Amino acid sequence: MQSRTARPTAPDSPEAHPHQDAAGLGVELATVVAGARRRAVRDGDRQVDTAHLLHSLLEQDPEVRSVVGGPPQLARLLGYLVQRSIGYGLRWQGSVEDSGAIAVVPRPATGDAGDWSPAAADALRQARERARRRGGHAADAPDLFAALVADPDSRAVEVLERAGIDARELSDRISTLIADRSAERSAARGAE
Repeated sequence: MQSRTARPTAPDSPEAHPHQDAAGLGVELATVVAGARRRAVRDGDRQVDTAHLLHSLLEQDPEVRSVVGGPPQLARLLGYLVQRSIGYGLRWQGSVEDSGAIAVVPRPATGDAGDWSPAAADALRQARERARRRGGHAADAPDLFAALVADPDSRAVEVLERAGIDARELSDRISTLIADRSAERSAARGAE
C-alpha cells in the first residue's frame, strides 16, 4: 500500500518544493500550487507534474478557464484531467515527467508526492521569471498557464491536445490576457 502523505524534504531544496519561495508567487498562485500538491498526494502520484498544475489552475482561476474556451472545451478538458487517476494517467505514476528542460537525476520511487517533476519545477521557475520581467510583480495564474503551454512535451500540453485544445493557439490568447492585465495595472498606477 502506498503512503498518501508527502514525505518531508530539506527546506533548502528548491527542486523539491519550488513553491516555498512565496515572495515569487501571488496569493492566488500559491493556492493553485498547494492544490496541485494535494491532488498528487491524494492520487498517489510519485510527483507533482504539469497536469496537476493545470488541473488546479482550472479549478482556481476564472481567467485561465476563460482562455481555454467555452463550456464544451472546458468540460472535455476537465474530464480528461479527472480520468488521469483512473485511466490513462496510471501510466504516468511510475515515470518522471521530463520535457528535457532540466537534467533528470532519478530518485527512488517511494509512492509519495514529495517531489516536483522537472517540467513542473521549470514551469514555476518560468512563471516567476515572466513576472520579474514584467516589473517585479508576483507570478500569477496566467504566468504559470503561459509557462505550462510553452512546453510542448509536458503532460499538461498532452492533456490539452487530447481534449482537442491547441496549445499554440492558447499561448496567443494567454499573451493577450497578460498584456491586457499589464495595461490595466499601469493605468491603475497612473490614476493613483
